[in-house]
Amino acid sequence: MKQWTIQYMLKDDEKGKEPNIYFFLLFTAIMTAVFAFLLYTDAGAAKLGACYIVFLSLMVVMLLYAAWKQHLVNPYSYNIIYYRGFAMFFLILLISCIRYCIGIFRVPDAFSSYDIIWFIADSAITYLFMSLGVVLIFSVWLCVSNIALIRHEGRRLVNVLGIILALLMTGGLLLLIYLSVDQSFTVPGKYLMVVNLILNLSAVLYLYLESMLIGSFLAVFLAAHYEPDSDKDFVIVLGCRIRKDGTPTPLLRGRIDRAVEFCERQKEATGRAPLIITSGGKGFDEVISESASMKQYLLEQGIPEEQIIEEDQSVNTWQNMTFSKEKMQKIKPDAKVAYATTNYHVFRSGLYARRAGLRAVGMGQPTKWWFWANATVRECVGLMKDNMRLQALILGSFAAVCTAVTILSFR
Repeated sequence: MKQWTIQYMLKDDEKGKEPNIYFFLLFTAIMTAVFAFLLYTDAGAAKLGACYIVFLSLMVVMLLYAAWKQHLVNPYSYNIIYYRGFAMFFLILLISCIRYCIGIFRVPDAFSSYDIIWFIADSAITYLFMSLGVVLIFSVWLCVSNIALIRHEGRRLVNVLGIILALLMTGGLLLLIYLSVDQSFTVPGKYLMVVNLILNLSAVLYLYLESMLIGSFLAVFLAAHYEPDSDKDFVIVLGCRIRKDGTPTPLLRGRIDRAVEFCERQKEATGRAPLIITSGGKGFDEVISESASMKQYLLEQGIPEEQIIEEDQSVNTWQNMTFSKEKMQKIKPDAKVAYATTNYHVFRSGLYARRAGLRAVGMGQPTKWWFWANATVRECVGLMKDNMRLQALILGSFAAVCTAVTILSFR
């Protein structure tokens, strides 16, 4: 069955015009100052509520715009994960805030400014309540796909990552919700602020990880369905482990078949087939290099030898891109490039391509639904390990705002 695809074009004239993620931190700081001024002047709950609604609305619009803009410039940027994940987070808060503020707008004298402060302090908890259904559905899907994976490929630790993630997500969420509901009846008054702060900070950490996970899954899913334009000079096939006899595994054959399919379609449309770079070195337990294995498979499929370029030194995805780039520059420095890999690996491969200075477009070969889920979890974990400095800055900013607002709400 043919997979559905998204046709798109990277805009070369947009290079260097990527949205700046630090702008959102600056905007938040400015709006916080405005909010503090309204609070200091005792402007009232209605004005504070309206200010918060404006802030959330602008954040949703700007994040969605930034995601679209980033998509045009570089759909494999790590920032796009933040934009999509946090756009959903702020949208949920906006809906919740509008519902809460309707009562304030109707009877403004019945509310004080600190009712708004209390609502903001509990925003993370509110998000957890509203996302409960989505988390439960997602967790069930992860468990079902992992059970199917274990049935097909056996019991291994790597095959239960989805179940572990589902249990952590659901268990952590239910625990935080339970504690947030019952803690006012079980905690002495003098410790109430400390307990609230701990709960709010825990909820901030949870929502941050949840937003990152949502953003990562969206990025991986959408990147897998991009379809490159039929104007490429080279197609890189990213290698993976081969069989003991030197033949490609089904996973690797799928990547090669995807590249061949694209080359044939481009030749039919334009009369010109791109060169194929088979990229992958020889592992310590492999009889030949992954590149040689792929080349032999291509020859068996009728691809002429002069259309194949071997790159047999790389041992990881970054080297796949870097060493392939060196091969291409000797032939055509300004070449247009695509790469073929398995669907769950397209986005992260695009990240490595950009870091290697290669402006390439990926295409994904579909895999089994039960395999895709667990593999995508691994990809998301790998993505979240990258850019730790930026993640620490954003998470620290959330934690600082949460701490300040929680303390202020107990004045």
